[in-house]
Amino acid sequence: MTSELVVDVQPKEITIAVLEDKKLVELQQESLEGSFAVGNIYLGKVKKLMPALNAAFVNVGHKKDAFLHYLDLGVEFNSILDFQKMVEEKKKIPQLQKMKLKPDIDKEGSISDILKVGQEILVQIAKEPISTKGPRLTAEISFAGRFMVLIPFIDRVSVSQKIKSREERARLRQLIQSIKPKNFGVIIRTNAEGKKVADLDAELKVLVKRWEDNIGKIMKAKAPSLIYEETGRTVALLRDIFSPSFEQIHVNDRDVSRQIADYVSIIAPERKNVVREYTGALPILDNFGVTKQIKSLFGKTVTFKNGAYLIIEHTEALHVIDVNSGNRNKSKLGQEESAFEVNMAAAEEIARQLRLRDMGGIIVIDFIDMSKGEYRNKLLARMQELMAGDRARHNILPLSKFGLMQITRQRVRPEMEVTTSEECPTCFGKGKIKSSILFTDTLEGKIDYLVNNLKVKKFSLHIHPYVAAYVQQGLFSLKFKWRKKYDVGLKVIPDQKLGFLQYVFYDKDGNEIDLKEEIEMK
Repeated sequence: MTSELVVDVQPKEITIAVLEDKKLVELQQESLEGSFAVGNIYLGKVKKLMPALNAAFVNVGHKKDAFLHYLDLGVEFNSILDFQKMVEEKKKIPQLQKMKLKPDIDKEGSISDILKVGQEILVQIAKEPISTKGPRLTAEISFAGRFMVLIPFIDRVSVSQKIKSREERARLRQLIQSIKPKNFGVIIRTNAEGKKVADLDAELKVLVKRWEDNIGKIMKAKAPSLIYEETGRTVALLRDIFSPSFEQIHVNDRDVSRQIADYVSIIAPERKNVVREYTGALPILDNFGVTKQIKSLFGKTVTFKNGAYLIIEHTEALHVIDVNSGNRNKSKLGQEESAFEVNMAAAEEIARQLRLRDMGGIIVIDFIDMSKGEYRNKLLARMQELMAGDRARHNILPLSKFGLMQITRQRVRPEMEVTTSEECPTCFGKGKIKSSILFTDTLEGKIDYLVNNLKVKKFSLHIHPYVAAYVQQGLFSLKFKWRKKYDVGLKVIPDQKLGFLQYVFYDKDGNEIDLKEEIEMK
């Protein structure tokens, strides 16, 4: 299996698509205006204590106060408070290695005994704001790397349970214990398996320096204030999924391309050449077939094999997936065998959809009923096998007597939701149809305005692929006539994201041109 990463950088958001054998398996969209990403560290202020929930609401600058449960304070919270107190009193940052750590807090304690309203505390985003809820916080500060997670204020080493070899677990634990600074804890990730001491030591130093470079900001900070901003979504995703199977990483922005190349050269110098800057005329997601897959995979109904399909419903409490055999007609198979075949194929698509949409919380799957215990066990084993590579923590229960499978999956970020419906390409949802045959006249009018009023001589026109084909057909096409008539450098770019009567002009540097006048089709 070969993997590719496609990164689409736009003025307001970045879209990251992971392809495995050209099939879209993961999609992330990050708004460049959003600032509450998982991993960000804030100096927050306690706004309200909720003894009944044993939790507190903390102001970190979000419109909704963030939620902090007592169990998310971390056993080392007393040491963090002591650290903050030393900073306030001495007006300088103490060296963590020389501190004497305080005793752990009581696991059965009360939030009211630890915090008070108005208190400033160091917190980290554990879950992004979802729906009407504010961010979920933790006071157990950590810095994630490719091979390990660094946790200040504790002094222990843990190893990922996914590393099965007892000898390897012991080797890694002993190795990290010998090189880590005092009063820093480390969680060794699965990617560290088989790595040399030089690789692990290099990353450990980077993570410790990250702590030292950012923690000094709390001296001048006034709550709520951002102390540390997590690595951008592109590099963060790459950090978790990068492997030798990546053949290409395509990026349509020079700065982001350089940023990714620098990161890859650090973690895998021999693979730095896989990063390529995309400079093609077509939108990058169209060029790699991502746009088509997005439109076909994010609807309520998802077809997957021989007419079978899934119905995916979302509620506030859970997600429900219904498996349907559709118009399949397998005369050679009995009802039980046919149901088993559909369910096995559905399991593959469901595992893909959970990862693709980043669905979290409780997921209930209504498979087609099967009476044979052997088939039910095989289906469970197949689902466990398919989800083994899912980075999100999850738990899969066997089928109930009603044929339902229940899955819990870690919810960290808001679920990926893409609108697959489109406005009417003629009236744009207004209910009034104007003469669409004159659309090319409208385009020519805009070109005339660009050339004669805005004095733009080189630009590109993005329009729907069908319209682009019409504009460029023939030897003396409309495109040819416009270029000749207005003496301009005009490129026509088909864009699958646009409706039939939509268009966007871009200058030679790729910046959108705002015509500042209402579209009129007379």
